[in-house]
Amino acid sequence: MVNEQDVKIFSEMIGNIFAQVRRDIVGQAEVIEQTIIAMIAGGNVLLEGVPGVGKTRLVRSLARVFDLPFSRIQFTPDLMPADVTGTNIIVQDEKGNSGFQFQPGPIFANIVLADEINRATPKTQSALLEAMQEHKVTVIGVSRSLKEPFFVLATQNPIEQDGTYPLPEAQLDRFMFKLLVQNPEPEELKNIITMTQKTMNEVAEKACSGEKLLKMRETANEILVADAVLDYVIRLCSATHPDGKYASETAKKYLRFGVSPRAAQALVSSAKVLALMNGRFNVSYGDINKLAYPALRHRIKLNFEAISSRISPDEIITMIINEIGGKKPERLEKPEKSEDEQSSLSLPAERNESKKRGMFGRKRG
Repeated sequence: MVNEQDVKIFSEMIGNIFAQVRRDIVGQAEVIEQTIIAMIAGGNVLLEGVPGVGKTRLVRSLARVFDLPFSRIQFTPDLMPADVTGTNIIVQDEKGNSGFQFQPGPIFANIVLADEINRATPKTQSALLEAMQEHKVTVIGVSRSLKEPFFVLATQNPIEQDGTYPLPEAQLDRFMFKLLVQNPEPEELKNIITMTQKTMNEVAEKACSGEKLLKMRETANEILVADAVLDYVIRLCSATHPDGKYASETAKKYLRFGVSPRAAQALVSSAKVLALMNGRFNVSYGDINKLAYPALRHRIKLNFEAISSRISPDEIITMIINEIGGKKPERLEKPEKSEDEQSSLSLPAERNESKKRGMFGRKRG
C-alpha cells in the first residue's frame, strides 16, 4: 500500500521534473502535465499541432530530464520498415568468414520520437505496432525485447494533409493519449522569443532516471480505485458505443464507433498517476473527467452529422460526460447518487465553455 512517505517522494520527483521541463518549454502546461502522466503510466503519446509550437522540443527536453536514450525518426513517404526496426546485415569475422548480424534500428531506444508520423506509408507505420503494444520487435522471425521504460512520442500536423497517410484506428488505439498542442498566447510568445535569443538548445537537466520512473509507476499502480469510480469509467466507455445496449443519446446521434477496452485501461492507469500527483490516495470522478479528453478523443469515430456540423470530439465527450453524470447507472444497479455526488460528475461550466470549439480549434458561433 502507498504511504505518506511514498507520496512525498513522488511529489518531490514530479516537482523536479516539471521545474526542469519548464526551463525549455514556455506555456503548454496541460500538454506537459498529460505527457508526463502518460509516461509514468507507461503509455505512448500522439502530439497534434501545427509546425513550430514546440512538439519536438518537448520530446527532446523530456529525454534530457529523464536521462534516457533518445532517438528521432523523421517519417517520410520513402521510409521503409527496416529503417525503423533494423535488419540483418552481412559482416565478416577475423577469419574472413561471412555471416549475418542484426543491426538495431532507431526503435531500440527508451524514448522514440516519431516525427510527422502520418507522412510515412501504412507499411512503415505498422512497424511501430508491435513495439508500442508489446515492447518487442520481430525481424525475420526473431523477437527482441526493448529496454524498459519504452515510449513512442509521435507528432503530426493536422492541417497539411497532402502526401499524408492517416493513422489507422488500430494504431491510434495504441496511443494512451492524443494531445492537442495549441498556439501560444501573446505573453507566452514574447517569452519564447526572449528565451530562444539566448540559445536554441535545450537547457533542462536530469531530474529523474529510468529506474526511478519505473518506481514511480509501481507506486502509482498501488493507488486505490473505488468500485463506484470504476463503474463510472465503464459507463463512460460503454456510453460511446452508438449500437450498444448502454449507448448515450449523444453517441447515437454523432458517433459511428465507440472506444475500445484500451480506453478504459488508459483512463484508470493515468487517473492513478494524476491522483498521486495531487497528493491523494484514491482516484476521483474529477480525475476521470479531466483525462477523458486525451484518452478518448482519438478513439471515437465521428459520423457524417458530427463532421458536417463541425462538432469536435471534445465537444462530444463533454456531452456524454454530462449526459451520464446525472443518470442512475442502470446496468450496475447502484443506488442513486446524491445531488452533490451527481454534480461532481459534471464538468465545471468554464471547462464546458472551453471545449465548445470546432474541429480545427475555432469557436463555434
